[in-house]
Amino acid sequence: MAKRRVKTPLQPESIAYFSMEIGLQADMPTYSGGLGILAGDTVRSAADLQVPFVAVTLLPRKGYFHQRLEPSGNQIEEPESWKVARHLKACRARVRVMIEKREVAIRAWQYDAVGTTGFTVPVLFLDTDLPENDRRDRRLTDHLYGGDAHYRLCQEYVLGVGGVRMLRALGYDQVRRFHLNEGHAAFLVLQLLDEELDRTGARTIKAVHLERVRRQCVFTTHTPVPAGHDRFPMATVRKVIGRHRIWKLEEELCDKPGTLNMTYLALTFSQYINGVSRQHGKTSRKMFRSHSVDSITNGVHAATWTAAPFRKLLDRHLPGWRQDNVSIRYAASLPEKDIWEAHATCKSRLVNYVARHRGVRLDPNVLTIGFARRATAYKRADLVLRNASRLKNIAAKAGAFQIVFAGKAHPKDASGKQLIRQIFKAAERLEPDVRVVYLPNYDIELAKVLIPGVDLWLNTPQRPHEASGTSGMKAALNAVPSLSILDGWWIEGGVEDLTGWAIEPAGKTRKAASASKDARALYDKLEKTIIPMYYADRDRYVRIMRSALALNGSYFNTQRMLQEYLYKAYLP
Repeated sequence: MAKRRVKTPLQPESIAYFSMEIGLQADMPTYSGGLGILAGDTVRSAADLQVPFVAVTLLPRKGYFHQRLEPSGNQIEEPESWKVARHLKACRARVRVMIEKREVAIRAWQYDAVGTTGFTVPVLFLDTDLPENDRRDRRLTDHLYGGDAHYRLCQEYVLGVGGVRMLRALGYDQVRRFHLNEGHAAFLVLQLLDEELDRTGARTIKAVHLERVRRQCVFTTHTPVPAGHDRFPMATVRKVIGRHRIWKLEEELCDKPGTLNMTYLALTFSQYINGVSRQHGKTSRKMFRSHSVDSITNGVHAATWTAAPFRKLLDRHLPGWRQDNVSIRYAASLPEKDIWEAHATCKSRLVNYVARHRGVRLDPNVLTIGFARRATAYKRADLVLRNASRLKNIAAKAGAFQIVFAGKAHPKDASGKQLIRQIFKAAERLEPDVRVVYLPNYDIELAKVLIPGVDLWLNTPQRPHEASGTSGMKAALNAVPSLSILDGWWIEGGVEDLTGWAIEPAGKTRKAASASKDARALYDKLEKTIIPMYYADRDRYVRIMRSALALNGSYFNTQRMLQEYLYKAYLP
C-alpha cells in the first residue's frame, strides 16, 4: 500500500543534519558507503518519528563511481551519471559563497523522505552547476570524494557555509541544532560565527561568541583511523576561503603547525560530541583528551533493511514493528520453521543473483558466508583466505562452505585494490574445494540481496579500527548471525552462541592480535563450532538466527539511535 504523504509545514526550529553523503535510493548514487547509508537511515527514522528535521548534503552528478572488475580482480572505475530531475525537485533559492575571490552561486534540489505516517523530511542537495559560475566551479559538486585536496576543500566549504546560507534562504531561521555527521561539514561554524558577530555588532571574537556557536552544534566522529580525518594546509585554506577572524584560533584548529584539521574544527565548536559505539567512544576520548566525548551506537533503518520474506513474517506475527522497533524483541517466539523458510527464500534469491551476474552456481544447501565492506587494508577482507590448505581441510572434514565477497576500493587506495586482486587469486587456489565469489559494484540494491541471503556474516577488522560497523546489524534484521572480531558494535551485540560468535585469539580478547592469530581463531570457530552446528544441529543454528533477529534487530536500529540523539544531543 502506498504511503499517504502528509504536507509537512516548514519547521523553523528543525534539527539540521549535515553529511557529505546521504544514501536514499539505489538509483541515486549519492553515497559511497557506510557513512552515507547511515545518514539515509537517520533521515528515514526522523520521518518515521516525525522529528522536525532537515538534511543537507552535496549533489554528486557523477556519483562516487561504478565498479567494474576484470577477470584478474583489477578494479575499473567508471562515472555513474544519473537523471537528477527524475528524483529531485529544484528549489528557487540561490545563495553565494566566495572561493578564491570568485563568487560561486549555489542552488538546492529537494528530496522528500516519507515516514510510516506520511510525515516528510526534506533532504537538500547543494549544486554548483549553474551557468553563471566559472567553469571550474560548476564541477565542484560533481564527484563524491573526487579530485585532489583543493577540490575537497572547496566542496567542504560549499557544504558547510553554503549549506547554512541555503537553510536561511529557505526560511530555517532558528535551527535548534546543527548536527555535523563527520568533520566534512565543519566549515558551517564559520557561517554561524559570522552570524553571531553580525548580530552583536562585534569586531573581535570573544568567549561568549564561541559559546553561543557551540550551543548550536553536535558533532559525530566516525573513525578512529587518523587517515580518516580531513586535513588541509592553512596556506591553501587562506587562499581558497580568504581572511576570517576564526583563523586567530589556529592553535586549537590544527593538530600540527600550519595544517587545519577538520575534526579539530568540529570538536572546538560543538557542545555535544559522540563516537558511534561504546568502544569507539573510549577510543575517541583517548584520541581527543581535551574534549568530552560521549557515545551513541549506530543503528540501521529496520523497515528498509529487512528483506521481504522477513517483513511478511514480522507483519503476520508482530504488527506494528515498523512503528515500534523495540517490539522486534518478540521475534524470540517466532516458529523456527517460519524463520528457516523465510531465510531459504532470501538465499534462493542470492543464488539466482550470483548465477545471473557472475555465471557461477552456488549450492543453496551449502553454508554460505558473506563479507561486504569497503575494500581497504584495516577491514582485512582477505583474513579468512590467509591459509588455503587449512580452509580446504576444514571443508573436507567439518563440512562444505562457500564465501561471497563484495566491496569497492577508493580510486586512490592502491592497497585496497590489491586486496581485491588477492581475493581473486585466492579464489582460484581454493577451487573446487571452497567456492569464492566476488560481486562487483556493491550498493544498496546488492546489499539487499547479499546480506539476507547468506547463512553467516563475517567481519574481520583490525582492532581497534572498527568504529561501529552496520552491515552486521542489517544481517541481524534478517536472522543472519555474525562471526566477528570483538570490535565496534559487536562488543555490544555479540552474545556467544546466542546472536553469533566472536573471533577471539586466546588471551587477546580486548587487545590487538596478529593477523595470523586472528585467522587461526577464525578457522577454529568455523571448524569446531559453526560448521558442525549448521549441518548436524540445524535446530540450534536456527534458534541462534532467531535470537540475532530478536535481540540485535530490536536494539541496533536508527529508531533507538535517533531517540538517543534527541535526549542526549538535540533537546538539552
